[in-house]
Amino acid sequence: MSVISRGFRGRGRPDVNLPPGQYLTKDFPVLSAGPTPRIDLDRWKFTLTTESGERREWNWEEFLALPSEKVTVDLHCVTKWSKLGTTWEGVPLEALLDEVDTAADHALVHSYGGYTTNLPVEDLLDGKAWVAYRYDGEDLEPEHGGPARLLVPHLYLWKSAKWVNGLRLSDEDEPGFWESVGYHNYGDPWREQRYWGD
Repeated sequence: MSVISRGFRGRGRPDVNLPPGQYLTKDFPVLSAGPTPRIDLDRWKFTLTTESGERREWNWEEFLALPSEKVTVDLHCVTKWSKLGTTWEGVPLEALLDEVDTAADHALVHSYGGYTTNLPVEDLLDGKAWVAYRYDGEDLEPEHGGPARLLVPHLYLWKSAKWVNGLRLSDEDEPGFWESVGYHNYGDPWREQRYWGD
């Protein structure tokens, strides 16, 4: 006699390909390292600084005039939830780095409220990253990083910094907020790179 009845398929887990250790959620959980900043669009700006100190800056109106893209991506949080098929609109990082003279390999992303995270520059190019300002067809809510957040969906979500306001390019890697307290320096969900020893 079989221990499991024929045709039993478990708890109905959808047939999806998730990174190891992740579970699906239909919600969009809100997790932040501090209070939610409320940024007046008249004062919002994004500053790109190269390794040589060259600076480029956009205000909100100039930023919205840059080329934008609509993308549908899956999100994976280090706290083990995944949300599939999320739809965003934002400026690809290539548009911000266009005509910038740099040979930097590293970037440190800055946010209103003081949050930072580090990424290799190659992970910001070739359709891998955006500064997103719309989610699911609506302006991005402050709780989810609005007015604009970095979106790097191939890495754990802490790399997609909320309330983004700048990017500093560098020849040297500098750990950001979570990386400096033990989170993995890279954060690949498919390799379960949650913490430094992973």
